[in-house]
Amino acid sequence: MISRSLARALLASVALMTASVLLAGCDTDQVSLATNAKANQPVPPKLLAAMVEKDMDLQSPILVRLFKQEAELEVWKQTRSGQFALLKTYPICRWSGDLGPKVREGDRQAPEGFYSINPSQMNPQSAYYLSFNTGYPNAFDKALGRTGSQLMVHGDCSSRGCYAMTDEQIAEIYSLGRESFFGGQKAFQLQAYPFKMTPVNMAKHRNNPNMPFWKMIKEGYDHFEVTRQEPKVDFCEKKYVFDATRAPDAKRDPVFDASAKCPAYVIPEDVVAAVRGKQAKDEAEYARLVAKGTPVARMNTGIDGGMNKIFAAKIPEGSTGLSEGAEGTTLQMLAMAKAPGTIPGHVNPPKPNLDAVASAPAPQEEPVVAVSAPATGTRVATAQPAEKAQEKSGFFSNLGRKMGMGSSDTTATTPPPQATASVAPAATTTTPTTAASRLKAAVTRFVPGHDKSKDTAKDAPKPAVATAKPAEPARPDTRLAQTRPAQKSSAFDSAPPPPSSGGQLSGAAPVVSSNSFDSRFSAMK
Repeated sequence: MISRSLARALLASVALMTASVLLAGCDTDQVSLATNAKANQPVPPKLLAAMVEKDMDLQSPILVRLFKQEAELEVWKQTRSGQFALLKTYPICRWSGDLGPKVREGDRQAPEGFYSINPSQMNPQSAYYLSFNTGYPNAFDKALGRTGSQLMVHGDCSSRGCYAMTDEQIAEIYSLGRESFFGGQKAFQLQAYPFKMTPVNMAKHRNNPNMPFWKMIKEGYDHFEVTRQEPKVDFCEKKYVFDATRAPDAKRDPVFDASAKCPAYVIPEDVVAAVRGKQAKDEAEYARLVAKGTPVARMNTGIDGGMNKIFAAKIPEGSTGLSEGAEGTTLQMLAMAKAPGTIPGHVNPPKPNLDAVASAPAPQEEPVVAVSAPATGTRVATAQPAEKAQEKSGFFSNLGRKMGMGSSDTTATTPPPQATASVAPAATTTTPTTAASRLKAAVTRFVPGHDKSKDTAKDAPKPAVATAKPAEPARPDTRLAQTRPAQKSSAFDSAPPPPSSGGQLSGAAPVVSSNSFDSRFSAMK
């Protein structure tokens, strides 16, 4: 039994080696499709089960469609009926540029249009895990003088003019393309669009300068939609031509040249009728949407592409950029969903145009109280409206505010000229000017009947109280009344103004005591 099994294994190995030699002799491109383990990964069981359900063969032809705005890649596969059906939709991890075709090398634009992918464009040795070349520029692009090279669909979720997937996604897509080539497909078609070519999207972007080009490639989109067959693509007079065949009286197939005049050709009547019917419905819906006032999409020049919401939800400060997800879904809703593949740490979400941000006017800061001593770095914000603050403050605070003392434009260490002029000479020569001395000077000057001799007598023996802390940083007077409304900032701020009797303010002596102002103020510092 063992010898028989060994013999069968040897025969199988010889058969595989012989097949490989024969295959290498007829098509070296196919051998290069699977030169390493990454490129030789089998089609996942779930996809195989989906093929069985949709009546598809493993090696039947495929077709790929890309949509920038929705950030989706669709893989279609031919069923046994001969028509194509959608096999799987992959969210795109990152795509570059703006909505619109690629024009020149270095513009970071991902291409739009119809491209053909043959086995030689498949790259199993890609620096971005696996990849295939889109084939940009095609004959149409070249006829317009457009330039660019190495525009890929690849892994690594990093893009500079490409369509980037996760490594797990590109492994599946690569395996589907590989099997279709092994099944005999010479090349599969890649259709790249700015968005799904629906009436609502056409209405939203009706003012976009790329609309003439988009209407032209929508013709091919419509051909595929109504026939579910890969449209035949040709170019002439610097435009796309779809499903062209030779005229009934022609003896040979038409020869197309993207830069030359179009040859005589016809499009099958059944295809023409189906496409016209679809386009009539689309145009009627488009006109209705425009008449209804459908908003025009904002131009986002400068934003570098987009990414599908399911990936943006997994990235800190994730942004979808120019991509749009299904209605009703948010990044918060997708945050718990499983990402279709590993997202590398170097992936960055789309960022806004920094030049536009720099040229925008800077937002104004909230109002702050001006401080005349900038060295302290203190900014005092008004905590309540001026009227309410004035009502809650005491009599002497209001009086000092009317005189220009303790207002939001001054500080306790920088008295205004009118305040210093009223200070008694004896006090200024022995004691530095303080808020208490200015307030007492104000009382002496403006309150009728106030006895100045009592104030001088009480202050004379205590000059050190006012100069106890000369090194303290400056503090604005308004801090007591405005920034700490819940605390009692001083003896006269915490109680209502006392009633006057015969023009004399009762309780005036405690007000001017240095203990009742300086010591409390120092404690609050």
